[in-house]
Amino acid sequence: MHIGMKVRHPDLGIGTVKGVSEHLADIRFDSGLRSMAPEQSNLEPGEAQAEVSGLAVPLSTLVAETVSATIKELGLEREDALIGQMASRWENGVMILRPSDPALQSKEVPLESFFHKIVMMRNNLRVLEQKINSHPQLSDAEKVEFQQYISRCYGSMTTFNLLFKHDSGQFKSNL
Repeated sequence: MHIGMKVRHPDLGIGTVKGVSEHLADIRFDSGLRSMAPEQSNLEPGEAQAEVSGLAVPLSTLVAETVSATIKELGLEREDALIGQMASRWENGVMILRPSDPALQSKEVPLESFFHKIVMMRNNLRVLEQKINSHPQLSDAEKVEFQQYISRCYGSMTTFNLLFKHDSGQFKSNL
């Protein structure tokens, strides 16, 4: 038991531990502050608890690796991390869009911003692909049909492969 911990009492409901001494705990319930002996009070944790046994790494490392894997799986990388994936010759570059009508103004887009959008599209296609492949109600034929559409999207995006530093990040069509 620790200060700030949520606990559940059979009669008083959910409370928050405000203080802990050798034999008593001060717990704030909706009805007020109560001092009670935790062992005799039938208190239970009021929030989800986790226990990891046989852990061979520090908990902070486990949490950091789990968060990192989740962020990568969801395609939510930090923008500055994406720049490391971009070929160095394009860093600080600008994409200039010139309309055919010379009276209209050109548009300049930093390549880092454009690259970020391309990478996010790639990551979202990967997530879509995983969702389709693991969908319980789609038949195998439907999964193959949807996969073909995704492969065509990858094929259309191969134009932008020159922006990537490593081949592993590039778009590849499976068709």
